[in-house]
Amino acid sequence: MNQPTAGFELPILLLAGFRSLIDDLHAELARQGHPEARPVHGFALQAVAAGASTAAELGRAMGVSKQAAGKTIERLESIGYLSRTADDADARRRTAVLTDAGWDMLRRSAEVFDDLRSRWQRQLGGTRLPELERSLREVVGPAALRLDSAGWFGTP
Repeated sequence: MNQPTAGFELPILLLAGFRSLIDDLHAELARQGHPEARPVHGFALQAVAAGASTAAELGRAMGVSKQAAGKTIERLESIGYLSRTADDADARRRTAVLTDAGWDMLRRSAEVFDDLRSRWQRQLGGTRLPELERSLREVVGPAALRLDSAGWFGTP
């Protein structure tokens, strides 16, 4: 007979699953040539790919201050994932764009996540993983994918 699970265990288990996937992702990204990639970088690159090209826009997308977003942009530029250029409409404004390395990191991340999902599917077997995913979608609703999750945890 199963003992009831304490309420606090659910968020810990969900976070542990997230952490496991992210740690495995970054270990594989390092093996594939992206040793400097960090979890917050994925959120930032996704936001830039979706159109957040300034520190203010990135800050809003990630739920962090403009200053924190600016530091993230500087770091991503220093490791080669972003480049910045002067905006044609406003010379004071600098816009960030993904470099080939930034796009490569996003592409490889997607492939690794697919591989990790397949590994979980093999480990759980049958319909357990699809059922878990369906149940989580039902509970969290349409706003499941939020790029501001990094900011929710704390300033990058």
